[in-house]
Order: sequence, then structure tokens, then C-alpha cells
Amino acid sequence: MNLRVVEIFRSIQGESTRAGQPCTFVRLAGCDVGCAWCDTPEAQDPAAGHDLSVGDICAEVETLGLPLVEITGGEPLLQRRGVGELSGRLLDAGRTVMLETSGCHPVAGLDPRVEVIMDAKPPSSGAADGFCQANLGELDGNDEVKFPLADREDYEWACAFLARHDLSQVRAVHFSPVWGRLEPRTLAGWMRLDRSVGRAVLAVQLHRLLDLR
Repeated sequence: MNLRVVEIFRSIQGESTRAGQPCTFVRLAGCDVGCAWCDTPEAQDPAAGHDLSVGDICAEVETLGLPLVEITGGEPLLQRRGVGELSGRLLDAGRTVMLETSGCHPVAGLDPRVEVIMDAKPPSSGAADGFCQANLGELDGNDEVKFPLADREDYEWACAFLARHDLSQVRAVHFSPVWGRLEPRTLAGWMRLDRSVGRAVLAVQLHRLLDLR
């Protein structure tokens, strides 16, 4: 089984409840979501990067030597079968595996040990209509939901989303300002005065603040 891989690298986990933890990232090629403010355009092309076998990816992850691995993209679920095999092998080897996904593809059938970090794309992304509602019933206490927000309209959309949907089953809910589009201080100001955010927390992209990829 091969996967189309853009890069494999070590960095610091920048988002989620694991922010700040050293992490190996496996970035896969291809995305069909088309976010207006995509921060990894180099991974959108399904032909980007190169083919690697699951075994070769696992070997490189082993060489990098970190217990935490994130499979990201692009949209990794476009290569679902390979992602399933890769995540299973990494988990069986004792690693913690995160999967970052757009929320526009079904997460059903993933290994329950995988920590899903799922976006809910707001209006400014241009991809809000592509959200897979069935995913909300698949998430559990091992998973997290992230709202990337670029403006006030996005913020109000996210608050309305939380009012409509019970996300009490997930580990965390993040409001994350889109880098270069919404100042974290502005988002923090809205949140601190607004009861409708519920249990959502401000999640600034730590890797961006540290100027890491």
C-alpha cells in the first residue's frame, strides 16, 4: 500500500490539546475542499510529493523517534485506505496518532484509537456547505473539533453551530483565528464577553507564533 506524501518532518504540535508537544507530521498530498485561506497550498495538488509505502513511512517515523504522530494534508481522508493501514501500524507500534481533517469527508470506520482533530469550516472558507454532518455522531472523547475563524461572521456562525449541535462528547472545542486574517486578541475579546461560546477555548497556532512550519 502506497501513500502520496508531500513531506515527513519533526516540529511542535501547534494546535489541539497537545499544543507544544514535539510531534512527527506526515503530510499527505491532495485536497478537494478549496478553503479560501488555505495555509498549506503546496499540499492541495494530489500529484505533489512522491509515493511512499506504508512500511517506508513507518520506518521514517521510527527514525525521527517521537511518540506523537499527526497525519495531515491536504485532506488525508482522500487516501483513506492507506491512512487506515498507516495509522493502525503506528498505533500498534505504541505511538499516539492524530488525524487532522477538514470535516468534509466521513470519519466513520477509522481506528477508534486515532485522535481525530476535525475542522468545522465557516463561511469565509467557502467550504461550509461541504461539512459532513454525520461526522458529529462518530466523534468521542478521543477527538476534538476546531473552528478556524477569519472574521466576525465566522465567529457568529460558530456560536450558532454550537447552539445547534451538542459537542459534549468530544475532548475539546477550539476557536482558532485564521493566521493573518483575524487577530487572536480580537477573537479573545469577543469570547470573553460572550456566553454563547460555551466550552470553546481560544486556540492560537503556536507553530505560527514560533515561526515553525
